[in-house]
Amino acid sequence: MNWFIGIAAYVVIWWLVIFTVLPFGARRPEEPEPGHDAGAPANPRLRLKAAVTTLVAGVLWLALYWMVNADLVNFRGN
Repeated sequence: MNWFIGIAAYVVIWWLVIFTVLPFGARRPEEPEPGHDAGAPANPRLRLKAAVTTLVAGVLWLALYWMVNADLVNFRGN
């Protein structure tokens, strides 16, 4: 895997994981303020979710890197 494919794979994995992690712990406010969306989370904890996403994406990328080097996954279409 060259560096470009590695970075592209990490970015795709990161975005897939962030969309998976975003709903965890999201609670609606009891009484939303006027002008705010009633479905918006009260405390989204985005920094924590970004950190968890980065760690999980790193582990998944390492697994993908190992599979590519072990010839279990091939991006060349052979």
